Amino acid sequence: MGDIEQHKPHASHDSAAFAVRIAKHIGDVPPTDWDACGGGGPTSLATCSYNPFISHDFLTALEDSGSAAPSTGWLPHHLVLEDRSGAVLGCMPCYLKSHSLGEYVFDHGWAEAYDTAGGRYYPKLQASIPFTPVTGRRLLVRPGGDRASHQAVLLQAAMQVTDRLGLSSLHITFLTRDEWELAGEIGYLKRNDLQFHWQNDGYASFDDFLSRLASRKRKAIRKERREALGDDIAIEWVTGSDITEAHLDAFFAFYIDTGQRKWGSPYLTRACFSLLAETMADRMVLILAKRSGRYVAGAMNFLGSDTLYGRYWGGIEHHAFLHFEVCYYQAIEFAIAHKLVFVEAGAQGAHKLARGYLPVETYSAHYIADPALRRAVADYLARERLAVSREIALLAGESPYRSEDRL
Repeated sequence: MGDIEQHKPHASHDSAAFAVRIAKHIGDVPPTDWDACGGGGPTSLATCSYNPFISHDFLTALEDSGSAAPSTGWLPHHLVLEDRSGAVLGCMPCYLKSHSLGEYVFDHGWAEAYDTAGGRYYPKLQASIPFTPVTGRRLLVRPGGDRASHQAVLLQAAMQVTDRLGLSSLHITFLTRDEWELAGEIGYLKRNDLQFHWQNDGYASFDDFLSRLASRKRKAIRKERREALGDDIAIEWVTGSDITEAHLDAFFAFYIDTGQRKWGSPYLTRACFSLLAETMADRMVLILAKRSGRYVAGAMNFLGSDTLYGRYWGGIEHHAFLHFEVCYYQAIEFAIAHKLVFVEAGAQGAHKLARGYLPVETYSAHYIADPALRRAVADYLARERLAVSREIALLAGESPYRSEDRL
């Protein structure tokens, strides 16, 4: 598909027209252009607001490894906003999807209802980072200029692509709140959900963090940590050039074993982890558990400018509370040691609350082409948003922190 159409996004810029094209592979967009829109490449841990998952390197690893590819139901359809000279002003990571797997914002009920009514829900357009329930910008626009207008062009162009390809719907998942609000103004349906994130309140140590919790919660966590490490298990942090193919082999075995038991078919290929290590090793943090000289479990994390993102976990031996130790407590220890502000430990999991992770909202925006389905989904979302708001308020009231130390 060529240019979607030219736009004049703002009255004060009538002389400037823009075109949006579709890139069928992330490699069709120069890395410097994509990363300039996304907030910079992985050159420094101090890069302001850097999110590793919207980087060209991360998406390239997913696509080139066959993890997010047509054969797995993820056909790249990235939108690229250009000016008259062909300069890239903005990007939007998009995929044509033949299913709803690997998204973490569930629309299976919508698909079933539409199919039952005689419609065809798939394929659909998904604006997201595959297999990654992490909030971040989806409307990637270069700094400066008329940022909101360029974002609006991308939102409008995505709707046009949906209509022109005869797709049922468009879903933008885990976008930022500002983007969510803008999408709502343009006419997208707004959805929210919740995750559990940990925030560093300037803690000097893990014990300092524990001291802010209610006594019962402190005791429970200390007991869990003792039991998790009670089988002569040692913990290692491995990052940067210290990550070897042997580490990745061990971790992939954990990932495959746990993935097959949890959802049947793990999403990422072994090649994906090697590609990530080639280009993003300084952004990767492996937290590995070793027993009797052998790695038995681990978590793969990624570093943003102020956040540690827990992404993948697995293990080939079962040890009580080891999952909590590797994924939650060690992540907190790492964040404190490196003065990071947040730990995001993935989707779902109310059990994280008792371990210091508090509820926060996440956002998605949806364009439904069929008016009848759109009305039904809009009615559902109005009720769902109210339920989510109530749940967040209820969970916040169950905070494990002492009342005087609640964030």
